[in-house]
Amino acid sequence: MKIKTTIAALSLLSMIGFGASAAELVNSQQAENLQSAGTITLSGVAGVPSDIHQQLSQKADMQGASAYRVVEDRNQDNWHVTAEIYK
Repeated sequence: MKIKTTIAALSLLSMIGFGASAAELVNSQQAENLQSAGTITLSGVAGVPSDIHQQLSQKADMQGASAYRVVEDRNQDNWHVTAEIYK
């Protein structure tokens, strides 16, 4: 249940713009029409979901992605997040 809450929070935060070139958070249905470009991970990150969203977006941008989808996340004092990126 914690994962669903986190993903929902990240989805809501994706509506907030972080710049024109920022990779956007997408859900599974939206990702069906996109081409996968691999995965990215964040580990040992402290902060709130908006911090995680911003860091994932920046990391996806560096890989040339326009979107990403969170496929796994854990928070045990620090966040560990894995996301699939899309072109």
